[in-house]
Amino acid sequence: MGPDRVALRGDGEPAEPADAGVPGVEPAGVGRDLVALPDAGPDGAEPAGDLPAESTAAGVPGKRGRRRVTPAPEPAPVLDDAELRGALEAILLVVDEPVSELTLAQVLEQSPERIGPMLDEIAAGYTAAGHGFELRRAAGGWRLYTRPEYATYVERFVLDGQSVRLTQAALETLAVIAYRQPVTRSRIAAIRGVNSDGVIRTLVSRGLVEECGAEPDSGAFLYRTTTMFLEKLGLNSVADLPPLAPFLPDDVEELADATR
Repeated sequence: MGPDRVALRGDGEPAEPADAGVPGVEPAGVGRDLVALPDAGPDGAEPAGDLPAESTAAGVPGKRGRRRVTPAPEPAPVLDDAELRGALEAILLVVDEPVSELTLAQVLEQSPERIGPMLDEIAAGYTAAGHGFELRRAAGGWRLYTRPEYATYVERFVLDGQSVRLTQAALETLAVIAYRQPVTRSRIAAIRGVNSDGVIRTLVSRGLVEECGAEPDSGAFLYRTTTMFLEKLGLNSVADLPPLAPFLPDDVEELADATR
């Protein structure tokens, strides 16, 4: 066809553009880009591919934003008394420091309210049976200890000719700190009547004593006993230290005034 020919409709009339005769509107394909649209579905409905992501056919909700549900973990089984006792004894045999009731409850996944009474029952059973060891509280936790009446045999086996005892000066200084803590070096020296700086350094290096701040007035370092001190002596707190009154001289008040 030449450039002057016009396409005809089926009835013989010339076919006009859809926008023909509308002022200000260009015919399709003239002066602008065409947007390709998919064919409409039956009854003029839009194709499924153009539906919003949150909707699908037949009114079924879309899958956008759906999360996978993680099943809740099953609760730990509750141990009966015999199994709980055995588990506690097994753990206490391998610990190298006192272990708290809360830690034991977390490890065994049991209620903390059951741990304390069971430990008391185990300790009472060891004492009643006359074992050479006992279970007792120490440094805020629980640990197995040999009984004091068998200390001679244990010491003979452990030491085997080696001397690991503290010197008399170290024992004196440790006692002063234990009963007067927190206390400064100058106060320790005043009580002992001799400079104790070297002895204090030894006690700190062995983990029996530690710094715990400074005195507000003088700024001098304060010292106190450590958890290891309680553990070595088998004490739960410094409140369990034996009273000093039976070991003090009669003129203790005069001696105290003289050191001030």
